[in-house]
Amino acid sequence: MSEAKGAKRRVQDDVGGLHAELAALSEDLYRNPETAWNEVESAAKVAGLLRRHGFEVTENVAGLPTAFHARSGSGTRRIAYMAEYDALPGIGHACGHNLISAMSAGAAIALARRADELGLTVEVFGTPAEEGGGGKIEMLDRGAFEGLDVAMMAHPAPVDVARADPFAVSHSAIRYTGKAAHAAAYPTHGRNAADAFTVAQVAIGLLRQQLPPSVRVHGVVTRGGEAPNAIPQTTEGRWYVRAQDMAELAATEEKVRRCFEAGALATGCDLEIEPESKPYSDFRTDEAALALYERNAAALGREFVTEGPETQMCRASTDMGNVSQAVPAIHPYIGLGCFPVLNHQKEFADHCVGETAERTLSDGATALAWTGVDLALGWES
Repeated sequence: MSEAKGAKRRVQDDVGGLHAELAALSEDLYRNPETAWNEVESAAKVAGLLRRHGFEVTENVAGLPTAFHARSGSGTRRIAYMAEYDALPGIGHACGHNLISAMSAGAAIALARRADELGLTVEVFGTPAEEGGGGKIEMLDRGAFEGLDVAMMAHPAPVDVARADPFAVSHSAIRYTGKAAHAAAYPTHGRNAADAFTVAQVAIGLLRQQLPPSVRVHGVVTRGGEAPNAIPQTTEGRWYVRAQDMAELAATEEKVRRCFEAGALATGCDLEIEPESKPYSDFRTDEAALALYERNAAALGREFVTEGPETQMCRASTDMGNVSQAVPAIHPYIGLGCFPVLNHQKEFADHCVGETAERTLSDGATALAWTGVDLALGWES
């Protein structure tokens, strides 16, 4: 038996031996979802599992209370797995971050048992607030990922797709401030902040005709006024702008900003636009690592889909894109076979637990760990 085959067989056996713990972690996160920056218990549960399996765990990484770093081994080459565990408001783990955490932890634990013989240090980063907060960007900017040789994770999706091709994205909080007045008795004394949002949304809708197909603009009004008989003094919303890359994003943001300024100008309201996080970047794939992952996933019976609407989760923005600009990285998608149920639907969250989800969890952890074995042996040669 070759060195690679022997190591991979032992890794697969280890993932199998971890199955009950990994499935329990995933289900626990699913049943107790925590949103961005609030993942206190979720981070502790993932870190706790790694600590029980011999990892040295550092919490409060980069000054972020729900971020952690776990490491095992003393090799010169550093392989890191990213664990995401934030849920979505109102719909829980409808993007499958419970599975991401379990897959990354399982891959790391299994690979760490071979770390010394492979010359590796195996690491896991607990990364908060992927859903709009940009936790990985904050960690990157504060030096958390310096010196890594590769960073990996696998993301649940309707079907298996190898390559991440996410939109760059900016997240903004919008606020209009006008002047309240009685809507019947003194309407001329008011400045209607709800009308400001209406003007802005109409302008954005008209702008879309001039936007390229690689751009998305969307958002929600989170505060539209307090009473129908009072001119709304304050309205608020959250808006995303997406584009193919950072340059296109910057150009599009300026056009969208003018639409919001039009709302303020038309109504006499004041406008505030505040970024909710730093922009998420497009993704730079490490081709060698991705080829290894594809081969390993195929060996487990995974079938990659390259066309059709079921593949489009690969376009979803991620702060892993920023990491990929600084560290060799891959971000494949692993399928739950649930199409037409899609990410960010409540029904998708329900597909992230159960028999199929557990099989996907085991395959993902194994494929990621096998990729670590292949990379280590390639570095040695």
